[in-house]
Amino acid sequence: MEIMIQSIHFDATEKLEAFIQKKVAKLEKSYEDIQKVEVQLKVVKPATAQNKETSITVTAPGIAPVHVEKVNDTFEEGIDLCVDSLKVQLQKIKEKSRNY
Repeated sequence: MEIMIQSIHFDATEKLEAFIQKKVAKLEKSYEDIQKVEVQLKVVKPATAQNKETSITVTAPGIAPVHVEKVNDTFEEGIDLCVDSLKVQLQKIKEKSRNY
């Protein structure tokens, strides 16, 4: 699984990137065939609360790309919510494919 992290309008710290790698790796438990995960982190101007935009796109063979976007106070919170949401979506896709 290839994980691409893109930070827009700021430089992501190594600690943040390690956190993202760890969280995104857990998605493979929900869906094994994930090829690529694109994580976009964006600081929305002006600097206010709720100005951290996190979006994750998961690409796997045989399914349409799954995309989730959240806006929060911190990127860690956004990553957590995105990963949780993706787990649910990937689980549903897996169930549907099992039924066919």
